Amino acid sequence: MEEKLFWIGILMGSHLLLSYYFKGKKKFSSKKFTRVWHSIFFAIIFFSGAVMLAVSLGNRQGEVVTAVLFSQKQIMYGLIAAVLAGLFVFWRSKKKKLDTKTVNKLIKSDMEWSETVFSAVILASVVMYLIIQAFKIPSGSMKSTFLINDHLFVNKFIYGIRIPYTNKKIFNFRKVKREDIIVFKFPSSNPKEIQCGGSQYGKDFIKRVIGLPGDKIQIKSGVVYINDKRVIDEPYAQFIDGFNRYPVSPDKIPNFEYQKYWQKRVLGKMFAEYVRDNFGPVKVPEGQYLVLGDNRDRSCDSRYWGPVPEHLIKGKAWFIYWPFSRMGAPK
Repeated sequence: MEEKLFWIGILMGSHLLLSYYFKGKKKFSSKKFTRVWHSIFFAIIFFSGAVMLAVSLGNRQGEVVTAVLFSQKQIMYGLIAAVLAGLFVFWRSKKKKLDTKTVNKLIKSDMEWSETVFSAVILASVVMYLIIQAFKIPSGSMKSTFLINDHLFVNKFIYGIRIPYTNKKIFNFRKVKREDIIVFKFPSSNPKEIQCGGSQYGKDFIKRVIGLPGDKIQIKSGVVYINDKRVIDEPYAQFIDGFNRYPVSPDKIPNFEYQKYWQKRVLGKMFAEYVRDNFGPVKVPEGQYLVLGDNRDRSCDSRYWGPVPEHLIKGKAWFIYWPFSRMGAPK
């Protein structure tokens, strides 16, 4: 979302700079040019509003894709709104008498609004990119730590600030720790790849870190083992199926092949629900993490689609701010 806001801000800033340029060149002495430029201003406003509305509605419907700036559908809605708004404003302005005073007032108002929107949007995008971002829980995979439609803030700077359009981070305040709840971009580079019943390409996920780089992880009958030691205390884990556990898969393969298939993100496709309760052993690769949902019996996580590279981690779950009854820091 922050990158989307940033480019909307750049669009408004471009309008503002061009307005100053045209004003210096005395272009607004032409009534026709003034009508066209005023219409373009409204076209930009309605384009931006329609695109962001489409993004917001898509987010509510679970179409949260961050790997692309704007989808073709969102751009189409924006262009339709821009054309209709621009034509309507141009038609309305032709009926008005544009004297020098009216022109100056019109252009001044447009420039003030451009400056206001530009400043607000750029500031919001920078804050969201560097410091904090709002996130909405889309599924029940983290129940009962988070419930569907919980709204929370994500700490974006704690694991470092990512340099835009690169995989590099700077100012790493601390490393990812076991049991951290992280928000990350789903590890897929192929929009056609099917995981968890559909394409997860570019979507934001939220899970709990269980395996750190170099850890040996295994799950036996739903019980997690880290470096061959059973994890006894997992107060956050929930097992809604009780003692009904899937058996070990009858299709056994050598450990080195199992590791290879897991890192290639095809383990879930090969063994289906068998990996839910009996998984591994696998070794978490360097620079990557194994994550699980707290709702272990209803979570599509690293058991199925592999580890999460560090550069895809966006931040740490920080604070539930809505609903008020659940306000507070997650545990």
